[in-house]
Amino acid sequence: QVQLVESGGGLVQVGGSLRLSCAASGRAITTYTMGWFRQAPGKEREFVAGISPSGLMRDYKDTVKGRFTISRDNAKNTVYLQMNSLKPEDTAVYFCASRGYWSGTLRRSTEYEYWGQGTQVTVSS
Repeated sequence: QVQLVESGGGLVQVGGSLRLSCAASGRAITTYTMGWFRQAPGKEREFVAGISPSGLMRDYKDTVKGRFTISRDNAKNTVYLQMNSLKPEDTAVYFCASRGYWSGTLRRSTEYEYWGQGTQVTVSS
């Protein structure tokens, strides 16, 4: 019902920045909880950042706090993840996800209904 398409990934050197975009279609996301997750080769998918429908509540994985910023532009039906001071440990496929209800938390991947195809982020030393 909701299609999500990530973009903005690529190859960047350590300390660099990238801005990921997640464009939604099919429905307006004004009432949707949105999140970013990532998965590195051989590792399980992990929570990176999430944002409530209003945008007033945001949560981050501890290791990205102060470096990453999640935001949303409901007029463009788009969610962003600004990533600064990138580290090799940030290398992964990044996925955008959404759900059409508010559960009170942003971290549980199993609560998200819709997922994008992912965009590769590679941070080289």
